[in-house]
Amino acid sequence: MYEYELSQLRSAELRRQAQQERLAREAVRGRRAARREAAGHETEGEVHTGLSRRLRFLRAA
Repeated sequence: MYEYELSQLRSAELRRQAQQERLAREAVRGRRAARREAAGHETEGEVHTGLSRRLRFLRAA
């Protein structure tokens, strides 16, 4: 009986932990979406290309 109760406690703890991790991932996704939306509404004249960032530092020989 004692082992069964320990198993039930562990199972409940794992469920709580999984729920907290799901909520944390959801919060991160929400913040990312808000940042993307805010960035889309900022100045539209500013253009960023990956090329300028890539060429900023040249490889060493």
